[in-house]
Amino acid sequence: MIDRKEYARRRRQLMRIIGDDAICIVPAAPERLRNNDSHYPYRQDSDFQYLTGFPEPEAVLALIPGREHGETILFCRERDREREAWDGARAGAEGAVQEFAMDDAFPIGDIDDILPGMIEGRSRVYYHFGRDAEFDVKLIGWVNRVRGQIRQGARAPHEFVALGHILHDLRLYKTRDELRVMRKAAKIAAEAHVRAMRATQPGMNEHEIEAELLHTFRRHGAVASYEPIVGGGANGCVLHYRANNAPLRDGDLLLVDAGAEVECYASDITRTYPVNGRYSPAQRALYEIVLAAQRAAIAEVRSGRPFIAYHDAAVRVITAGLIKLGLLKGSVDKNIREQTYRRFYMHKTGHWLGLDVHDVGDYRIDGEYRELEPGMVVTVEPGIYIAPDAKGIPAQWRGIGIRIEDDIVVTRGEPEIITAAVPSDPDEIEALMVKAEKPAAKDAKNAKKT
Repeated sequence: MIDRKEYARRRRQLMRIIGDDAICIVPAAPERLRNNDSHYPYRQDSDFQYLTGFPEPEAVLALIPGREHGETILFCRERDREREAWDGARAGAEGAVQEFAMDDAFPIGDIDDILPGMIEGRSRVYYHFGRDAEFDVKLIGWVNRVRGQIRQGARAPHEFVALGHILHDLRLYKTRDELRVMRKAAKIAAEAHVRAMRATQPGMNEHEIEAELLHTFRRHGAVASYEPIVGGGANGCVLHYRANNAPLRDGDLLLVDAGAEVECYASDITRTYPVNGRYSPAQRALYEIVLAAQRAAIAEVRSGRPFIAYHDAAVRVITAGLIKLGLLKGSVDKNIREQTYRRFYMHKTGHWLGLDVHDVGDYRIDGEYRELEPGMVVTVEPGIYIAPDAKGIPAQWRGIGIRIEDDIVVTRGEPEIITAAVPSDPDEIEALMVKAEKPAAKDAKNAKKT
């Protein structure tokens, strides 16, 4: 777990930036109703989590730099023996101070009476407008209440400032503790992908492979960091495929994009492998282009290189490979300039990774791509997707979708691939799948014995 001192350090850092005449207000994520009286699994707001580590809903963090009676205030649910019998234990105000290192804490039911007084005297309010319309209205009401007391000498804020730009730049640089948690999430996800590879065989259903992934996640106390993509055959050409309910056919590829989340930190891995354990010549030819593109891209994930550099490297390798196979015509430079490769490779090569799968942080500063720096974490995920109905494309290539994705830490030296425990080399994948005794084969063997 991340030490509570780490959360306190983050809060102090943010308060130094916003200044002594400001207040910062961050609400917890609301619970979401799934149906009737059943809720979706609760997942804390990433910014609130980053600043508190507090796992409960119905909470609001107020950071008040320079406040004599405490700078870090948490409003949270009170201890309630009856409700805790239904929903589980609560920290309460006492736990917020003792376990989560808050300076002070108050019942969430008292926020209307207390928070306006904390807003009074502050010139700026830092807050995420637009995320939660209901809370937006509450905050405006508190500020207006202070403004209504100006004639009595109250000082009301005159400026609302978007919190995202400041806080999200802090989140972009991962600390030692954060990297430790992210390596754990990556290790769990890698184990899940290996388990899925070993289980895969013709005649299974995509949802059975999803079950193998989720089994490993939960066995290690993790959850899925996003809805897994398990796409067999032409389904692998659908970038955000979600159905996961089609049969796996002999001779097809299976694209699996899935990550584990630990303490709200995400991992993100994609592998593409043959359902029957052997790549066909056409599948292998395309796969090796994507793998070469990924390796070229990873080599560019270095401190001082612009973020776009690793995408450009992948595009060049993919374009050259598609020309060599006759799927594109002309020179590499001409195809890149005219973006003809986008027919087969239509997305960027990666994104920031952290508390969010597509993590926060600006990709550009003053219109220019920002440079990579130590502590940043990115995904590298080139792909080739040839639609089953692609016109003018020989049949051997149609319906093949391939993506290879790993999580990379930017260091002061070589890139650190924290998801390397799951193989991406096609020979290694085939060897792993051939060695594995498939569940169906094992069942047949046991049936003969009886």
